[in-house]
Amino acid sequence: MACAVEITADLFSYEKQLWQQGLNYIAGIDEAGRGPLAGPVVAAAVIFMDDVRIPGVKDSKMLTALQRDRLFAEISDQALCIGVGQASPVEIDRQNILQASLLAMRRAVENLVITPDHALIDGNQEVPRLCCPQQTIVKGDKRSFTIAAASIIAKVTRDRMMIEYHQQFPQYGFDKHKGYPSNAHRAAIREFGQCEIHRRSFKVTL
Repeated sequence: MACAVEITADLFSYEKQLWQQGLNYIAGIDEAGRGPLAGPVVAAAVIFMDDVRIPGVKDSKMLTALQRDRLFAEISDQALCIGVGQASPVEIDRQNILQASLLAMRRAVENLVITPDHALIDGNQEVPRLCCPQQTIVKGDKRSFTIAAASIIAKVTRDRMMIEYHQQFPQYGFDKHKGYPSNAHRAAIREFGQCEIHRRSFKVTL
């Protein structure tokens, strides 16, 4: 139990420093879908009141699909506001995946109903041009509660989009691999070629 309390405290260290400075609206930002061969890259921005605690929130990659779905509902219910943005496969091909990810992040922040006082962003590279001060945190989805929550929103949102794409392109199995380069996905590309949501700029080893 002591370990769980310590982990929770660590997850709020960045947020607490900012709250103590009088900054109330801290947006955590993360994206999902940089590695797939198909589909959009999706980003989420999440703002909480400073008294919200949701047990189990952590990096979305460390959770099962069922856990993510449950936490998605809890985060959606308890967040002050959530913004989601995406960049399409065409935009990914035109700009490259890094710039498309930053574009999705900007759109996520623009879709918040509250302007953040500060943004915490997962990553260590270039930052999106936002309407507020911002900082990147290496492995932020493991070190910040707010970023971890954003990672869950982005991941679940994108997975659900890919399941919808499966209805349109059932031959590729998007409902299972979500566009990532699995053996089954590569086999489908060999058989059917690429469809309109495939990223043409991504090298496919078949």
